[in-house]
Amino acid sequence: MSNAYLWVKALHIIFVASWFAGLFYLPRLFVNLAMVPSDSHAERERLLLMARKLYRFSNMLMTLALTFGLLLWLYFGMGKGPGQIWLHLKLILVIGVVGYHHVCRKLLRDFEGLSNRRSHKWFRVFNEVSVLLFAAIVFLVVLKPTIG
Repeated sequence: MSNAYLWVKALHIIFVASWFAGLFYLPRLFVNLAMVPSDSHAERERLLLMARKLYRFSNMLMTLALTFGLLLWLYFGMGKGPGQIWLHLKLILVIGVVGYHHVCRKLLRDFEGLSNRRSHKWFRVFNEVSVLLFAAIVFLVVLKPTIG
């Protein structure tokens, strides 16, 4: 293993973990926003500011995580060759995570436009989706299951 490969792999792991930290916390802010009384404008604006900043920061982390992941795959050949179905499954889940990230942006826009119609209970369940995606991806990467 080359030194460059190890650096890219380490950076990929750091940015993936950081991105997911944002995806774990952003929906928690949505829970809080959904519970804000309609007359509490200061609290609502504070939570919206936090959510906007977290989304923008998470967006940057997502971009870096995906960039370093692509480098591992395309430049260093990670997951190439026979018996690498785990990587294809991981990529499907990564597409799901990117979709989840963009759904968070849509939900944030709903709060900004005062058009959210979902309850705090819905957001509590939505919050768990990122945890399940993260766990599935980690299991695939660590266990590298094969078919046949």
